[in-house]
Amino acid sequence: MPTITVIGKPDCHLCDVAEGVVERVLADLPERVASRIEVVESSIADDPDLYAKWWEKIPVVLIDGELHAHWRVAPDRLREALLDADDKRVAGARADAEEVTL
Repeated sequence: MPTITVIGKPDCHLCDVAEGVVERVLADLPERVASRIEVVESSIADDPDLYAKWWEKIPVVLIDGELHAHWRVAPDRLREALLDADDKRVAGARADAEEVTL
């Protein structure tokens, strides 16, 4: 299951915008893809390690723990990245299933 992590802080306008972009992109994805994506929201205000790493870059969007975007999130780029991540997971699952049947 792909995981999107949105790192921000309270009262951050750009963070609100990034969260809205993530919500809209997920709403526009095919249900078979969107239903497999987990969204995690984290705040630098609650985690000193996140603060130390990301305070200058929020909002930050990670996909499966890897940096996807900071400051601004482009909907088309996010959609493409999520579809690619799903394709890779599906291909990996198929390869695993084929290996078991051999």
